[in-house]
Amino acid sequence: MAELITVDDPDDPRLSDYTGLTDVELRRRREPAEGLFIAEGEKVIRRAGDAGYEMRSMLLSAKWVEVMRDVIDEARAPVYAVTPELAERVTGYHVHRGALASMQRKPLPGVGSLLAPESGNVRRVAVFEDIVDHANLGAAFRNAAALGVDAVLLTPRCADPLYRRAVKVSMGSVFLVPWTRLGSWPEDVDLIRSAGFTTAALCLSEQSITLDALAARQHEKLALVFGTEGDGLTPEALAAADAHVRIPMDAGVDSLNVAAASAVAFYATRPASA
Repeated sequence: MAELITVDDPDDPRLSDYTGLTDVELRRRREPAEGLFIAEGEKVIRRAGDAGYEMRSMLLSAKWVEVMRDVIDEARAPVYAVTPELAERVTGYHVHRGALASMQRKPLPGVGSLLAPESGNVRRVAVFEDIVDHANLGAAFRNAAALGVDAVLLTPRCADPLYRRAVKVSMGSVFLVPWTRLGSWPEDVDLIRSAGFTTAALCLSEQSITLDALAARQHEKLALVFGTEGDGLTPEALAAADAHVRIPMDAGVDSLNVAAASAVAFYATRPASA
């Protein structure tokens, strides 16, 4: 059972994991370097724990202590009870959900091991190229979890899916879908292809086929590749892909944002048994 510790000093060093949560650049550097991430809200904290992430500490306002009592009883990490005002001074914003937890990251798997047959029946993979908006990435992970995508691969410049906003938007779905980061892009398309996947780039190009046409081919293993909302996929990624695919649009609209496009593509290409 974790010890419940009341803290009344915002400069208490025991709260250092939670300082400056609104400083995006600071947290982007600090969290991966220190091997931590922040889970916000009861549901997200519980999902992180269920996914096997180890808790470093928890920060709770008084009214959330009883709500999280079972988590406190099972935790081996310190639990800090603070007032909402102190939580805001430490984090830099009003913590609406009243519960934060600092969690320990896990080592990322290699691409080969993630896609290997022994990892499970991995048939559909999403590849996100240079998605830097945390909300879009979190929403895309939520779509992947909801629509049965087996794994997610991120290019080196993609945002951190364990950054607080991405985790929050995903409602903890980033813990439900296996993922890793590619070491080199688009060279690592060869790793995906060697694992038996056909790579399909979502884009507008002269040689693109419709999403329905792609789905009709019923590829045994399919990797869907998505680019940024503004620029789309890089020319190098397009050249490396096995197929170009477009989502047909009406009313003069030529594209959807990456989160919406991923939901459409995931649903359209779901396996026949799903």
